Amino acid sequence: MGERDHGFGKEDLPLKARLDACRRCDLWANATQGVAGRGPGRSALMLVGEQPGDEEDLAGEPFIGPAGRLLAKALVEAGIDPAGVYVTNAVKHFKWEPRGKRRIHKTPAQREVDACHVWLEGEIAKVRPRVLVALGATALAAVLQQRVSIRDARQRTLALPGGARVIATYHPSAALRAPSHEQRAATYAAIVADLRSAAAGAS
Repeated sequence: MGERDHGFGKEDLPLKARLDACRRCDLWANATQGVAGRGPGRSALMLVGEQPGDEEDLAGEPFIGPAGRLLAKALVEAGIDPAGVYVTNAVKHFKWEPRGKRRIHKTPAQREVDACHVWLEGEIAKVRPRVLVALGATALAAVLQQRVSIRDARQRTLALPGGARVIATYHPSAALRAPSHEQRAATYAAIVADLRSAAAGAS
């Protein structure tokens, strides 16, 4: 695969341009654009989700849809300024399937997560967070490079080789999709609690 196909070796270009040129997997073909992370160039706290959604794909910004709005609310409730946090996704292009006129999220395959890992590694190296919060199982697997359930990971002390602490929590979309009000409230409360722990570790 040549440089012109995947965008590597072009460090003089912004990350967004390199993501748009990436051909390491096929997700680019049906996505509007690549979606880079957003936030301070250096941040003590970094949040990683699964992939852009429909609104993020169209706008080219991470976490601006319903899950992103819930995440912003949870951050504020946890005492964290959303503007001071770096947010990104494990996969940089929107994977979807048609349902009528709507584009519905489809979970990325492992090969697609693996293809995008080089971009996530680069963001972690640049941001150098003290604490990284993995939002959901796909993000956690991408960060750790191994499968660990969110339930198990929430009971363990995890860290990256570089020393950053890893905190696992549920993706905000899980709180939106939960079938009952009680489950939605419990999932949201768990996210807020985990974000509070992340903030304490990052300070």
